[in-house]
Amino acid sequence: MPAGLKSAAFDAEDVARRLAARLKMRHLALLLQIRQHGSLTRAAEHMAISQPALTNTLAELEGMFGAPLFDRSTRGMAPTPLGRVVLARAQAMVQDLGHLVHDMEAVLSGHAAHLHVGVTPFIPGRVLSAAIGRARLDGQRLTMTVHEGSSAQLLPQLRDHTLDLVIGQASSALDLDQLNFEILYRQQPRLVANRRLAARLARQVLDWPKLAGLDWILGAPHTYMREQLAALFLGTGAAPPMPMAESDSARLIGEMIAASESAISIVPADIAEELVRVAGVAIIPYSFAWSLPPVALFTRAQGTARAAERQFAEALRGGFRQAV
Repeated sequence: MPAGLKSAAFDAEDVARRLAARLKMRHLALLLQIRQHGSLTRAAEHMAISQPALTNTLAELEGMFGAPLFDRSTRGMAPTPLGRVVLARAQAMVQDLGHLVHDMEAVLSGHAAHLHVGVTPFIPGRVLSAAIGRARLDGQRLTMTVHEGSSAQLLPQLRDHTLDLVIGQASSALDLDQLNFEILYRQQPRLVANRRLAARLARQVLDWPKLAGLDWILGAPHTYMREQLAALFLGTGAAPPMPMAESDSARLIGEMIAASESAISIVPADIAEELVRVAGVAIIPYSFAWSLPPVALFTRAQGTARAAERQFAEALRGGFRQAV
């Protein structure tokens, strides 16, 4: 039980009535500002109000909740255990208010709703774009904002309601607290290179120590793909290559490889096939003994998904079923 709340004295119905009658969105914004700045003085300056007014409002809020929301010390203000719970909900409610405005804008322009979707690198663009184009709610299209980043960057934004859904690689290293995930499909790694280099390498057994001397263009370090590639080289007695460039942009990787007869990369099979079509690269025929982490759809475990989220999720499932 959080400090300041006694189980015998806590009346959930009374607290709920009190909050419903008195809590306002500006209160939530105020709490978030105090957390961000760690000081009533700095938060008051940022919000252009007096510190006494902010102090009084915080006291009023803590009275509503029946316990302190922040600990005060010479180092500043830090949320109490109860404060952390309240702030997490406040962040989500403020984000949801912003999403409501986007939904209103979408409806007024003749669409059904607006979604904020997080996408990690190396998700096939044709499947994602087809799902965006196919998703309908009551016969009307959805509008979308697509946010790119790693799973570790995007999942916290899903938890705090910045994002509605995330499409990314599932991994045991991820923090899945308060989240659900559904496997959409599994990816295999593929080697890609300039067409001339790929044709030359395809005529021989791959010599990994020699391959280490090529110009490798790789994704972000400390990822599963990089770890497996390093283990492959080490298993043949060769040091893993130092990449000439690191990028999570499939387009950039394709362009760099197409422009160089000494460049090589490893990407998911469906991304390799896209690069063959649009960038003039070729796939080197080689089968790896390992698979990449599966691509999954991440959603929040708490609350009920909106109809727009469910429709887009179904469009994604259909797209990936066709792709595989």
